[in-house]
Amino acid sequence: MFAQQRHEAIVRKLERDKSIKASELMELFGVSFETIRRDLEYLEGEGLLKRVHGGAISNRLDYSREIPLTVRESAYRKQKAELAEIACRYVTEGQSIALDVSTTNTEFAHALKAKFERLTIITNSLPIANALVTMPHYTIVLIGGVIHNAEQSVIGDLAEQFAQRFHPDLFFMSMSGVTLAEGITDYGIGEIQVKKTMLRCAKRTIALADSSKFDCVSLTKICGCGDVERFVTDSGIDRGLVERYARSGIEIVYE
Repeated sequence: MFAQQRHEAIVRKLERDKSIKASELMELFGVSFETIRRDLEYLEGEGLLKRVHGGAISNRLDYSREIPLTVRESAYRKQKAELAEIACRYVTEGQSIALDVSTTNTEFAHALKAKFERLTIITNSLPIANALVTMPHYTIVLIGGVIHNAEQSVIGDLAEQFAQRFHPDLFFMSMSGVTLAEGITDYGIGEIQVKKTMLRCAKRTIALADSSKFDCVSLTKICGCGDVERFVTDSGIDRGLVERYARSGIEIVYE
């Protein structure tokens, strides 16, 4: 099979599956890892995909469906790290903060560790709790309930009841999509219910979303855009979109 034929087949598979493993491509085409690496480098240079550890993802993930945690962890890492640094500006030493489960908030948790010595963190995310447990002066409140294994999160009625006990200074809410018309949306019904509880109980809420999630609609609505204080994203956000949201009274911070 010629390189052009492989490239066309890879693009078609990505359009269908949204993510692909290098090992799958090696088996599919009967070629070496180096050949697949060169194929993916070429296609990334053409703007047709984004390489991640172990394979590639579509340049624009389909946030209307549930995307595996392993794919989300590799996607838009640079953007998540950038917005996490920006979000730290809204935190002060000693605050109580709620973080719902997401790869974005896991990145944010690592940024918090580097900047703050004393915080109270309330979360339903096992990776976030694990990332922060090494901080001796952090109080970590892990919400109790049923563990959703695939998402490494705690969900269910018990989790919602547990979350209701706390009224944090700030809730940093993640999402899968946001539009002016549909508001903030996400998939994962159990996670959404815990997220809504945190939103209702927190004194303030800031939404975190990398630039790929704007003008995308996911499965279920969490709240309207006006129900959060502001959005924090990365510098890749379209400036025309920022102005359009601003005309509707919605602040997007990206630098």
